[in-house]
Amino acid sequence: MPSFRTPKPAFGVASHAMCGCIVALVAFFSPRLAIFLVWLFSDRMSIAFDSFWIALVGFLFLPWTTLAWAVAYAPIQGVSGFGWFVVVLAFFADMSTHVASYQARQQRRRAAA
Repeated sequence: MPSFRTPKPAFGVASHAMCGCIVALVAFFSPRLAIFLVWLFSDRMSIAFDSFWIALVGFLFLPWTTLAWAVAYAPIQGVSGFGWFVVVLAFFADMSTHVASYQARQQRRRAAA
């Protein structure tokens, strides 16, 4: 008779997994909320970052890059291959956010003057 039990996870594999689709959908609206959810429900942030402070600075100033780094980081080899493309793309997204914010602030100052 076949067994309908779920198999036990392999050695070293977490027994609980976070749904990446939900995090991806949340990331489109708020990368900081996605980082918080990843930190809350998985250990990816502690695996990807050696220091809490680096992750906190990334959370505040470069949220897309921080999220991409946490997702692309592999424990043994770090970020490699396509992961670097994702991290660089996220960095450009962060930079474009900062530039657009600066330009909008300048336009408001010109309009008020």
